[in-house]
Amino acid sequence: MRHRLVSLAALLAVIAPAAPALAFSQPEAPAVAAAAPQAAELPAAPASELISQVNIPWSRFTLDNGLTVLVHEDRKAPVVAVSIWYNVGSKDEPAGSTGFAHLFEHLMFGGSENSPYSHLQTMRAVGATSLNGTTWFDRTNYFQTVPTPGLELTLFLESDRMGHLLGQVGQEVLDLQRGVVQNEKRQGDNQPYGLTYYATLEALFPEGHPYRHSTIGSMADLDAASLETVRDWFRENYGPNNAVLVLSGDIDEATARTLVQRYFGHIPRGPQNVPAAADIPTLAAPVRQVLHDRVASTRVSRTWTTPGLTDPESVALSVGASILGGLESSRLDNALVRGEQLATNVSAGNQVFQRLGMFSYSATVKPGGDAAAVEARMDAVLADLIENGPTQEEIDRVVTQYASREIQGLEQVNGKASALAEGQLYAGDPNFYRTRLEAYAAVTPAQVQSAMRKWLSRPVYQQVVEPGEREAYVEAAAAPSGATPVPAEPIERVARDPLPQMGEVQNIDFPSVERATLSNGMEVVYAHSDTVPVTRVAMSFDAGYAADAADALGAQSFMLSVMDQGTTTRNAQELAEEQERLGASVGFNASMDRTIANLSSLTANLDSSLTLMSDMVRNPAFAPAEIERLRTQRLAALANERTQPQSLANRALPALIYGADSPYGRSFNGSGDEAVITGLTREDLIATKDTWIRPDNARIFVVSDLPLSEVRSRLDAAFGDWRAPSSPRGVKDFPETLPETTARIVLIDRPQSPQSLILGGQVLPVSGTDDILALNNANTILGTDFLSRINADLRETKGWSYGVRGTINLFEHRTPYLVNAPVQANRTGESIAALIAQYERFLGPDGVTPTELDSTLKGATRSLAGSYETSGAVLGALMSNDMYDRPDDYQETLAGRIRGLTAPQLDAAARAAIDPSRFVWVVVGDAAVVRPQLEALGLPVEVRSAQ
Repeated sequence: MRHRLVSLAALLAVIAPAAPALAFSQPEAPAVAAAAPQAAELPAAPASELISQVNIPWSRFTLDNGLTVLVHEDRKAPVVAVSIWYNVGSKDEPAGSTGFAHLFEHLMFGGSENSPYSHLQTMRAVGATSLNGTTWFDRTNYFQTVPTPGLELTLFLESDRMGHLLGQVGQEVLDLQRGVVQNEKRQGDNQPYGLTYYATLEALFPEGHPYRHSTIGSMADLDAASLETVRDWFRENYGPNNAVLVLSGDIDEATARTLVQRYFGHIPRGPQNVPAAADIPTLAAPVRQVLHDRVASTRVSRTWTTPGLTDPESVALSVGASILGGLESSRLDNALVRGEQLATNVSAGNQVFQRLGMFSYSATVKPGGDAAAVEARMDAVLADLIENGPTQEEIDRVVTQYASREIQGLEQVNGKASALAEGQLYAGDPNFYRTRLEAYAAVTPAQVQSAMRKWLSRPVYQQVVEPGEREAYVEAAAAPSGATPVPAEPIERVARDPLPQMGEVQNIDFPSVERATLSNGMEVVYAHSDTVPVTRVAMSFDAGYAADAADALGAQSFMLSVMDQGTTTRNAQELAEEQERLGASVGFNASMDRTIANLSSLTANLDSSLTLMSDMVRNPAFAPAEIERLRTQRLAALANERTQPQSLANRALPALIYGADSPYGRSFNGSGDEAVITGLTREDLIATKDTWIRPDNARIFVVSDLPLSEVRSRLDAAFGDWRAPSSPRGVKDFPETLPETTARIVLIDRPQSPQSLILGGQVLPVSGTDDILALNNANTILGTDFLSRINADLRETKGWSYGVRGTINLFEHRTPYLVNAPVQANRTGESIAALIAQYERFLGPDGVTPTELDSTLKGATRSLAGSYETSGAVLGALMSNDMYDRPDDYQETLAGRIRGLTAPQLDAAARAAIDPSRFVWVVVGDAAVVRPQLEALGLPVEVRSAQ
């Protein structure tokens, strides 16, 4: 469970507009485009037309006990989102109790008096998707999307958590979840720059201010959490009169009234929580703080406190932050990244909370760069924006981009539920999302300029993070004081009617798949979806990171990064600005097996968006200046990877299990090798494109609200005359045999790591085109479910990890099995031993139990209803079916096939494929702490430097 959800307010804070530079120099246009005519501006629908499409109808009622209920009816799929928001967050925690709100979120998932089992596991069997809970400064929320027949059971369980929880929360449960939360904290703190947010809060806010401490809390306060104190937190804050319940989807108000009264009506009111008041502090004088961390590059930032969500000036500040440093066309990007190339990346945002906000901007200094020069330049860019104000054109692009995201967010019933709940909780108005959107559309350059001048002329907090040895880390106590049993009042349990039975879930109705062919022979695979007026296009090339030669690792991904930054008629800034004007997203990405050109477009702007996509795919400039700029950025990113635990492990393991010569024997993120990136020429990149990015190596996948005939016509106009080059098409060479592996450990030394990252794995004797349905369901029980054998052991029993997963990472050819386990450093050796023991037991005498089989098969079939709720999910299914050679109706056949699986079939599939004696274990951690533990396991241990 994350301790932060990206809310509507947070999304508003980071919508990024474009910005032409004013007082600073423009970047050079691509050299190859100098003699070519510049492309005309593409026509776009006006922002007012887009805003009119953002609407979430709702009704509201309140129970006698104070529970506020919002209902949104949406019959597009037989699913209902159940989202409950409690009006309490970390800002409401008293001194000495930091982290309690988030700790209690974890306790809420441990079951309740009338359902004394893991809530996550119970809901998985219901078929829930989008299932989670989050805590932030101002609220705690719990949400899930369930098939309609599971709604009553879900409401029973949520009401039992609200009204009948404490009998299930004992000392043992508290101690376990305390350890899990502390490992969640270690996991975040262990990342590069992972301690900087604490410093920012402590510098901006005085002692005792509600926003001064982080949501995750301090180790000391978590140690001190006693059973009775935690129970009091629930009694004081979790009453129905302190909550908003939203039901969104396949439901109407009359049904909602009946069901909510039935399951929540008996819960008595609790104390009314009045959210902590919080002023907007101003520093007496500028504060400058220099921190050190094991990072690759210096990062400099500036932060001020600003008004909260409902203050009219917060919109103007959010718009200003976007113009300053949001998307690629921002002023900071144009000046520091593209123009003078002083920084490898920049950002800006106005993070808005209920009572206040935080406006910040930052830049990462390029390797060998001058941090002082970066600071001076970024401050000058802000000063220019404040002095001269933004243009109306910049603001229009902010509004269009934001409206586009809002429209696309309407696809998910849970997304709409969150928007309604947030407005009700913070502003007393479910329509606040509309109020905010209309404020964006109405904001003027003068208002943005005025708000920025008012709030950003105050004393600023300046933070500089330099490479170096990290400050001392404050660990948890070996024996937490809160773990000392203290007699607590017995909890009187209240009997309830039995859990409602769940009705039958209908089979998924996957959209019909149609096909067409463009004039040049390119095949189009299409599915219709009219939930929102959006078209998604994916042009898939049979390439991917596996297309890189062993002596050219990173060529594919570097080529794509350059293709994204300029065509023969549009430079990088112009491409970014066009996308923002259209409310479109066009770009490139890759997996191990495929390279994808993606388009997400409002259908109203589809023709212009396809023109832009075609230009980027067919006419990349490969401008020498852009290549050198992006080469510097890529080398900086590679240096940064060597400071990140997950990246270090991901770079090491593939070659250990596949062999360095296999197309899969390289980092799964495709970022490449420093020597290769340094040596790639413009001619190399053009040759790579001509080999792989070509119409005779591609297939187009589309999900749209338009009919196929219209889609085909528009695609043909954009791509129908594209012809393949005369050079041969690329072919990937996969060896018939792979090296045999045996159990061993590779330890990558990363000093001062409070946590170790364990990544283990083997190559399975299966490929993506094989039928692995039985193996997948067996591994749900073993490795991927919340209460999988390995997670139940390391997280839910031992409390050594925030979360452990064993996954089948499906590739087109031989597929890897990967175990990912971030664990507290002093339990690293024991954790590997425990993992091996769990695999050996499951694959030996203790296979699938009847209870596990029943829960897994029910969850796998019932969750299908919510798994293809969005056009993006449908598009992904079309592409997967194609790559893995599945029939078009594959999704509709799953339920029947899954119901027919037996425990012996699951056991046999797992035992035939997974072999822990062949696992190679990569451990990223502090060798001084970890090495003795690993050597005690009796496996060969090789130690490597992180560099």
